[in-house]
Amino acid sequence: MIQRAYKTELDPNNRQVTLFMQHAGCARVAWNWALARIKEKESEPNAMKLHKELNARKKEEFPYMYEVSKCSPQESLRDLQKAFKNFFAKRAKFPKFKSKNKGIGSFRLTGSIRAEEGRVKLPRIGWVKLKEKSYLPQDKSIMSATISERAGKWFVSILVKEDIEQFETSGEHLGIDLGIKEMATCSDESVFHNPKAMYSLEKKIKKAQRELSRKKKGSNRRRKCKQKLARLHLKVSNIRKDATHKATSEIVKTKRPSIIVLEDLNVAGMVKNHNLAKSVHDANMREFRRQIEYKSKWFGVDVQFVDRFFPSSKMCSNCGCIKEDLKLSDRVYKCDCGFEIDRDLNAAINLSNTASSAGINAHGDDKVHDSYESGGRRRSENQTLKSTVRFC
Repeated sequence: MIQRAYKTELDPNNRQVTLFMQHAGCARVAWNWALARIKEKESEPNAMKLHKELNARKKEEFPYMYEVSKCSPQESLRDLQKAFKNFFAKRAKFPKFKSKNKGIGSFRLTGSIRAEEGRVKLPRIGWVKLKEKSYLPQDKSIMSATISERAGKWFVSILVKEDIEQFETSGEHLGIDLGIKEMATCSDESVFHNPKAMYSLEKKIKKAQRELSRKKKGSNRRRKCKQKLARLHLKVSNIRKDATHKATSEIVKTKRPSIIVLEDLNVAGMVKNHNLAKSVHDANMREFRRQIEYKSKWFGVDVQFVDRFFPSSKMCSNCGCIKEDLKLSDRVYKCDCGFEIDRDLNAAINLSNTASSAGINAHGDDKVHDSYESGGRRRSENQTLKSTVRFC
């Protein structure tokens, strides 16, 4: 039994759009009010206490909240409590106030939610048409529905509980090398191409950005141009997500390896190189890793992470020698032993061999890494893989 979200676009009428904006506005007000109370040290980051205090003040200070579902501000306060929990655990920055100038935002509803062919029923809003039919599950128990807006389009994401059919793994180890030229290269010689969504639409985005900068602030033409630019960025995001979902699903569901080995890449450090920052962002590396992790958990595949200093690209997969003078422009790995192979495929094979030599079993037990040299520094033989099977 897992929790899974299904997101699709809505086709609301004008009355429903107005209700959406009211719900999103109340959620934003509740967030900002609670955050101000916490910063003034007049309250704790506790959703239950804040909601009781908000209900006591609602009649005098926020009478318009009676026009929307109580779930909208209540779930917003729960999100704020979670944000503070992540901040105290050093997983996120301090929560910030939300501004309607930076987007309408989103809100979450719970309670009686139903999905049918071509429509979904939401509390206090009613039946709303869907632009895509037969996608939302109709026979599942719906836990919540999150409605969000982006580039003038409204989306609903429903969270359901469902059973996933398990399958037997192939027993093989699969190393995956993430890159910029190719999105992913696997040790079985399969390659998943990078769609390079930003580069394909970069000219249109630059043109729209120039048009936006020339419009008068506050004018209708600037608003329309801003929405046009937002639609282009939404298209870029959708292209990346589509390619990443297809690649990760094929790796986990079709190849069915027992263990997947990835590098623990420092993406935040990679984007500091201004010559590669745009390409690194366009490669969608962090999202690829996130999808591999949760899909592997669904289907019983173990995920291992190799230390980011492991020389997967510099090491020869045939003899084990390390080529220190390897450049980023060298796309073919040529070893002194006479072995020639594609650079990314060589790295993927080294990752796969690392899992094999470590003797990791199907349960993902930590084993000792083989020692290796990198940059003149000798790694000890007790160098272990990152914690096994870390899932989001």
